[in-house]
Amino acid sequence: MNQAVSLQKEEASLCEEGYFRSIDLLRRNTIPEGILACTPGERASGRHYESIFGRDASICALGMFASREPDLIAAGQNGLRTLSHYQAANGQIPKYVKPQLHEVDFWYTGCIDATLWWLIAVRLHDRLVEDSSLEKELSEQVERAWQWLLCQEHQSWHLLQQNEASDWADIMPRSGFVLYTNTLWYWAKCLYDRSSAEKTRDFANDLFCPDGRTVPLQRRIRLFVHYMRNRAKPNDFYRSFVNLSFWGTEIDTFGNVLAALTGMADFSKSRRIVSSLMRMEVHRPWPLRVVGEPIRKNNPLWRLYMQRHQQNLPFQYHNGGSWPFVGGFWILLLKRLGMEQEAWQELEQLAFANRQGNWQFNEWFHGQSGEPMGMPGQSWNAALYVLAWQALKGRLPLFDLPCSLVEKPVQQCMSN
Repeated sequence: MNQAVSLQKEEASLCEEGYFRSIDLLRRNTIPEGILACTPGERASGRHYESIFGRDASICALGMFASREPDLIAAGQNGLRTLSHYQAANGQIPKYVKPQLHEVDFWYTGCIDATLWWLIAVRLHDRLVEDSSLEKELSEQVERAWQWLLCQEHQSWHLLQQNEASDWADIMPRSGFVLYTNTLWYWAKCLYDRSSAEKTRDFANDLFCPDGRTVPLQRRIRLFVHYMRNRAKPNDFYRSFVNLSFWGTEIDTFGNVLAALTGMADFSKSRRIVSSLMRMEVHRPWPLRVVGEPIRKNNPLWRLYMQRHQQNLPFQYHNGGSWPFVGGFWILLLKRLGMEQEAWQELEQLAFANRQGNWQFNEWFHGQSGEPMGMPGQSWNAALYVLAWQALKGRLPLFDLPCSLVEKPVQQCMSN
């Protein structure tokens, strides 16, 4: 056997082991009410990680449904049911719940993406699990969730509005109109066949991608775009957020990956986003660093809360740490763009990341040194590995969005 063939078999063996290790971790982190954020323990308990998180459990459900394992499918369903049981009267899905204690938490300024991910997971359940309709069972809760989100929507632009630190990046200063959140909003609208999906997509491209040559028709967005064009260097990426007279320049890689994955960006722009991310090497040391250019203390966007516990310093946590679960979405994007070889290479890197510390499945890694950080035993690391594995095996019809939405040309950002 020559060396190249031997190496290929070794890589395949590692990727396959990563899959079965992921399945095992998901089983260990399951309780009757659903999936916990991470493996139980004293440290996890002190940080409330022994909870069913709205966004975490919903994201995990995607991998659990795709696994085709009956016990994991049931656990994913139970997690979504538990979250629906603790849904607020106004329709909001909680940040987390502790079902044994009947404790529910909605965060400080709201937790807008928990409701979005819950809606996405409920609808995708019916695509991935045969002979079962969770959406029908939870129809009243689904309708209330939509009503709550619509109350957060700008009535002219069809984009969600939010305060600082109120989505998954809960120690970041993104506010106003946020790319990550509105990409999920567009995805949810597509999945549920909402008539305003196309408007959300068009206004998002106008606002978050201001470097094109076209002039937006909407007057207030036109003012935003004019302001940014005169004061920001153009690039291939969507802005991470836009608010009155300031915006994000740090490059939200997760938001850009989701925009390309869900069809908010057309094929040409999606390829440019991927090429630019690779040039920035955000997929190294591990896939995927969630910020291209971390916010530093001399940046006007820096907030004192970002240095709380010395956690969100540059190349750490949400400010440029590498998150394996985001790496799973990165692999899905490569697969969707036809970059099969690159996708398998990244899956191998993801397996290496999860294998650190004898398959510790660390929450995140330092974005430069690759040092394992955060909480071990992270459920969504395992779930997104399962999702990516199943996608590369050709078993995942997740992103078959309507062609009229995917293929419609959108305003293009200019390259440097």
